[in-house]
Amino acid sequence: MDPGTLAVTAHTAAPIAPTLIEYRSFRNTDLAQLAEIWRVQGAQRGLMQPMSALLFERFVLSKPYFERDGLIVAAADGKLIGFAHAGFGPTADGQSLSRDRGVTCLVMTRPEADPAVSAELLVRSEAYLRAAGAQELFAGGGLPSAPFYFGLYGGSEFTGILDSDPRMQQVFHAAGYLPRQIWTVMHLDLATFRPTVDRQQMQIRRHTSFESNVDPPATSWWDACTYEAFERTLCFLAPRERGPAAASVQFWNMETMTGAWGLHAVGLVNLLVSAERQRQGLARFLMGEAFRQLHSHSVAMVEVYVPEGNSPAVAVFASLGFQPVDRAVHYAKP
Repeated sequence: MDPGTLAVTAHTAAPIAPTLIEYRSFRNTDLAQLAEIWRVQGAQRGLMQPMSALLFERFVLSKPYFERDGLIVAAADGKLIGFAHAGFGPTADGQSLSRDRGVTCLVMTRPEADPAVSAELLVRSEAYLRAAGAQELFAGGGLPSAPFYFGLYGGSEFTGILDSDPRMQQVFHAAGYLPRQIWTVMHLDLATFRPTVDRQQMQIRRHTSFESNVDPPATSWWDACTYEAFERTLCFLAPRERGPAAASVQFWNMETMTGAWGLHAVGLVNLLVSAERQRQGLARFLMGEAFRQLHSHSVAMVEVYVPEGNSPAVAVFASLGFQPVDRAVHYAKP
């Protein structure tokens, strides 16, 4: 048997003869079938739908570091039945690609495909990553090491595999991957948002100025690659006297999820408060001002990923009305 093939049995109501599966690198002619495999996954909270060949090309294949050998497909009788996509994260300064940390972003198959197909796709993804120099193997992104599918899977971040996607989680569990970090996915309905009003918040209003900057310049090559397809807004608190910003937060327009969610949402990322001003209510005030601005621009919902174990962050977001809707598990292979 050709080493690029594997005999597996498809799941059907009646026994059938084993089907010969071919595993190979992506070809340009595969694009329409990749989009079809994505569409037949059906409705999932964190999966952008409907996928098209044009969108797949725009958000995945157009990345400057895309390599066809990292996108591995499985075909039976000339029809694609699944794919796995492997890639790499950035160097510490975000200015180039680092091949030390390999990531299998997704393993996706048609619902009727045998689980052996997913397992073999993952094996071949790992082999590609190791051959390219990976010293560590991860699953499901994990910012900043999320080379593909930002905005298409996960939601406001592509960090880990969602609990609402147990089939993909099982693929990595079965291959020996272990949870490295768990994130709580939280939503805020801006129609119900009410800002906090107390003495501390009034003091912050007196001494700072809320400002926003639409489409701020990227801070690195990697940020440019990640966010270039999306409109971003940077909000920050500037002292009324001169000085650096005391707190900042960034939102990106999640227009890719509109079809799946039926509403206009933004993702909240990169919330920062200067070390000397933490635990003084600045984050709550900054986000409250930003949410009012977003709601006035017809944004209906805000999504954020909060690391489990970060009790202060969970408390801040809960106090603003955020509710947990899912969890994301970032996996690593020992």
